[in-house]
Amino acid sequence: MDSQLEEIKNKLSVVDVVGGYIKLTKTGINYRGVCPFHSEKKPSFFVSPHRQMWHCFGCGAGSSIFDFVMKIEGVEFGDALRILAAKAGIQLKQENPRLRTERARLYEICHLACSFFEKQLESSQIGQEAKKYLLGRGITQDSINRWRLGYSPDTWNGLSDFLVGKGYQRSEIVKAGLAIEKEGKAGDSYDRFRGRIMFPVFDVNSQVVGFGGRVFKEADNKEIAKYINTPQTMLYDKSSLLYGLNYAKLAVRKQNQCVVTEGYTDVIMCHQAGYENTVAASGTALTSQHLTILKRYTENLVLAFDMDVAGDSATKRGIDRAQEQGFNIKIVESYVTDADPAEIILKDPEIWPKAVANARSIMDYYFDSAFASYDKKTPEGKKNIGRIILPVIRRLQNTIEQSYWVQKLAEMLSIKEEAVLAELAKLPSAPAKDAAPHSFETALEPHAAPEQRKKLLEEKIIALVLKNPEHIYCIQDNQYEFFSEKVASFLLQLKKIIIEYKPDSSETAEKNFQAMFATIAAGEGQSEFHIDLKNFLAALALSADVEYIEDGKEEVELCLVHLKNIALREKLNRISRDLKVAEANNNHEQVTLLIEQFNTLTKEL
Repeated sequence: MDSQLEEIKNKLSVVDVVGGYIKLTKTGINYRGVCPFHSEKKPSFFVSPHRQMWHCFGCGAGSSIFDFVMKIEGVEFGDALRILAAKAGIQLKQENPRLRTERARLYEICHLACSFFEKQLESSQIGQEAKKYLLGRGITQDSINRWRLGYSPDTWNGLSDFLVGKGYQRSEIVKAGLAIEKEGKAGDSYDRFRGRIMFPVFDVNSQVVGFGGRVFKEADNKEIAKYINTPQTMLYDKSSLLYGLNYAKLAVRKQNQCVVTEGYTDVIMCHQAGYENTVAASGTALTSQHLTILKRYTENLVLAFDMDVAGDSATKRGIDRAQEQGFNIKIVESYVTDADPAEIILKDPEIWPKAVANARSIMDYYFDSAFASYDKKTPEGKKNIGRIILPVIRRLQNTIEQSYWVQKLAEMLSIKEEAVLAELAKLPSAPAKDAAPHSFETALEPHAAPEQRKKLLEEKIIALVLKNPEHIYCIQDNQYEFFSEKVASFLLQLKKIIIEYKPDSSETAEKNFQAMFATIAAGEGQSEFHIDLKNFLAALALSADVEYIEDGKEEVELCLVHLKNIALREKLNRISRDLKVAEANNNHEQVTLLIEQFNTLTKEL
């Protein structure tokens, strides 16, 4: 056993394992992310690839990859070992009794059931009809194989008899959610899924944990549900499973955005068309568990399902939770008015990316929906509009944003802003923000002083450019305004030298650039540029933080994003101050102009 543990440790990187669950950002020689084990918005969770360890400075949790998987999956050591062995491509010795847990047997049952359904789809006559139906819906053979789609024969015990023949008990098949025990007949059961197209549901590690079954042939009994899902089991919990996340997690992290749809087919068609940052809730509205999982990968959600803003539906409550957790939410409006994503993509694959790109902010959607539902000219209509919109404004965590939407609501309802604020004050307070975590790089955390963060970000970009001057081309012309005047001037001079320099073809450009900088720094020139260059080169020589960065280009781009956000917030603060002055002076024209500017900048954050 000890030898197998060491083999797994040697084959797996803690960054890859942990990064499969949460979004990690490289910071020096380590990685950092938001801790999945306690509520926080500012990252205090660190991963050390050199020590092969992880640790959270917020809640104190930390240890090896085995402890991480046990904690995040809620499993025993044996199950964590099996999960990590599968990732490492290591065949464990099955005689170890610790591995033969009840959970492990349920995983095996689900895997065999999935293979059984796949075989039925390919080999049986009715299965071929079901396959033809799937192909007609635009799902390709490659997608059928990738998502392991299948067909459950319309028999009472076809699957159960197959699994019993493989050595499993009927009671275990019931526990896996694949059979239903007959009333009053312990030990006797019948298959749950019969005559349905089968959609396996995977956990984040691509292990089958349950199924969704869609009616294929219309039954005489019209009361039969179109879809049925695996019930709650030891493996399957619909409140914490997101269909497609096993394939979507890397794309979601890379694009920093997750599109959430309603159905299995929507997800498959989106992935098939190349939009792999798409998931679906497994037969339920968004839950707190779903949102906690998504928060590991991104804070930006694009929702592609219908919602009733005036009602109290489960869908709306899920969106409310997402707002409370600080997600940036947009709505794909074309879905509501036209068709679901699968139908849109089947009709014209180029429509869908445009629909996602043009998704509207949740606030705009609430405003438009509320004002379309009620007459803003009547007292009752104003009251109902406020009843819909005010709770949404209250959930906003940024006071500047709150102020903007309060002003807009007052203006659109033709009432005084004080009246809106009075009603807003009656509502329960928005959830308290998380306390700032302890971390090694507090200066770069959002709660640090913007001036300090900006200075360190600027210095890091310069150091990365001096390490590899090719990174200067990451900075676009319109991005120099994010820097302080002195640093922008220094970078522009540096860029000019890099562009004019022609590297010796006998050596790499990077080595020649470094030699060139060393020559400049050692020269007689004592201009401000030369002095700054010498200082930065000296700092670079001592900077392990930059030395171990493998993807400097990505790091520069990330720093630029942070600098842009700082610059935008500085502009928003100035506009907010100017807005108060303009309102005090009753300068309505200036107020309108400033609100438009504020709205434009807010959308860029």
